[in-house]
Amino acid sequence: MRWLIALAGAVWIVVIVWDAFEAIVLPRRVTRRLRPTRFFYHVTWIAWSAVARRLGPGGRRETYLSFYGPLSVLLLLAAWALSLILAFALVQWGLGSPLTTVAGGTLLEHVYLSGETFFTLGLGDVAPTSRLARAIVVAEAGLGFGFLALVIGYVPVLYQAFSRREIEITLLDARAGSPPSAEALLRRHARDHEELADLLANWERWGAETMESQLSYPVLSYFRSQHDNQSWLAALTTILDASALVMVGIEGACARQAELTFAMARHAVVDLAQVLRRRPRARAVDRLAREDLRKLRAALAAAGVVLDDSDAAEDKLAELRAMYEPYVAALAAHLLMPLPQWRVRDDGRHNWRATAWRE
Repeated sequence: MRWLIALAGAVWIVVIVWDAFEAIVLPRRVTRRLRPTRFFYHVTWIAWSAVARRLGPGGRRETYLSFYGPLSVLLLLAAWALSLILAFALVQWGLGSPLTTVAGGTLLEHVYLSGETFFTLGLGDVAPTSRLARAIVVAEAGLGFGFLALVIGYVPVLYQAFSRREIEITLLDARAGSPPSAEALLRRHARDHEELADLLANWERWGAETMESQLSYPVLSYFRSQHDNQSWLAALTTILDASALVMVGIEGACARQAELTFAMARHAVVDLAQVLRRRPRARAVDRLAREDLRKLRAALAAAGVVLDDSDAAEDKLAELRAMYEPYVAALAAHLLMPLPQWRVRDDGRHNWRATAWRE
């Protein structure tokens, strides 16, 4: 029976080490369903988001949700470490490794030795006496040292990727409003299509960088932006909306760059929905009903942006929307990130105008 326990412990060590390798070191997404990391995020996010749904939309919910991403990283690292400590203890205890203690090696004493070894404390109050047990202790110490080194390098990589993602989202504030909208973005570039082309080119690259970083580190999808009315999903959806309008037909606009940006942004939302295992879903409320589209055309025309109003253009816009809206709707429902409106909000408030002192 003890041999079976030792074998189970050894198998669990391999599983955890491989899972940590896939999550930290492997620079590509993992499609395998049975993974401890995937199970961890599935269970913890269900519990965390259930509480958030009771809070209702607003600042309190966003503050609460903002803790999940960083906290889940720490909890996952702790879960890996605890699993490895217990697994090595089961291997030693299952093999009947003798220890320099009065009892000769109870399960709790093996757990203590495993924890002391994994964190390379080197206290020496409990030590193995057999050659095999000493070899296992050396292997655990080496694994623990390597694990701690990976953790030290893993956290800065996450925050660097997060910082790069958020810079463009912050820059979008003055260009598309807070929260952003396609109408505001196009109106503010009505007389400078070259600048609009440069902006869309930057967001094409941003979409590629965000997709690659969040496919490698899916936990970044749960990291919230600095302001409650901003998110990576809202920004990406706004760029998709604006690109779709340019592709439908805006006189003198950069249709080719809009096509490239739309393709990259759509690629990003589809792949991110896949890695988070979110099936595309239809929204209960149409984001751009026929009457809203008419008002959008009128508002853009007033700013000098002439949008094609033919039936063919409307059909093309509907076709483009169907290519990405089910995916962003699925991500929004899962991550509790509200999607942006197509038109400018009535209050017209923006983060760069806000101040805590109301002067």
